[in-house]
Amino acid sequence: MKTTRKKDISVVILCGGKGTRLREQTEQIPKPLVHIGNYPIVWHIMKMYYAQGFRKFVLLLGYKGEKIKEYFAHYAQYSNDFTLKQKKGHAHISYLSEPQEDWEITFLDTGENTLTGGRIQQLSRLGLQGKYFMLTYGDGVADVDFTKALAAHEKSRKPVTMTCVPPLARFGEIRMSKDGTMQFHEKPAITGSFINGGFFVVNTDMLKKLPKDSATNFESSVLPKLAREGKLNTVVHTGFWQCMDTMRDWEILNTHWESGEAPWKVWR
Repeated sequence: MKTTRKKDISVVILCGGKGTRLREQTEQIPKPLVHIGNYPIVWHIMKMYYAQGFRKFVLLLGYKGEKIKEYFAHYAQYSNDFTLKQKKGHAHISYLSEPQEDWEITFLDTGENTLTGGRIQQLSRLGLQGKYFMLTYGDGVADVDFTKALAAHEKSRKPVTMTCVPPLARFGEIRMSKDGTMQFHEKPAITGSFINGGFFVVNTDMLKKLPKDSATNFESSVLPKLAREGKLNTVVHTGFWQCMDTMRDWEILNTHWESGEAPWKVWR
């Protein structure tokens, strides 16, 4: 079986939610622009895919989507040092280093209050090329092997493949050794059960089957129906995974990044 080239597969990122549980951060900017280190989380997600060979991205916008457009429209300035020369009313910018990413980004406004299924269905407006597209959320990172996920999807012949991960415990745990010493572990994974990890491979023709309804929820309507019909393939990921739902999650991600040992950083 001939494998589709990753550079020809679109990576679709849901970027429209309001991020109400991160209100301290999202009053002025959309959740995908909340920073981990010096870069917004959507940049980290795109770099994860880019490092594994993907080059085309589609950002499904909603709440404060214009801020995301603005960030990437001025990405070279935000991500690099430069010299600005002003002369006779004209400005010339010389970058001290150029952006390294050779990517293509499409920005699709899908409505501020549209639910995830409705946002995904609007991809049909673009006429996506290729048999598959990758799909994820704009608020989670992991060291998922997307090449393996794509291969598993092609082998399954099912319309959607979902990455499953062990759920994280709500609280950290303390492990006591026999000599009385303690070790603290932040949000350890719960073994024996799995949740939606938020990384998908989807057949492009699925877009024709999604209802044209802004109130359709991909997670509670589309995925359960596919599962009941035996049309949902799953792959298990037991490596690093972390979403950014709360301020505590944001702090954990920043701690990883600042330590220089961010497991999702699969690029150099």
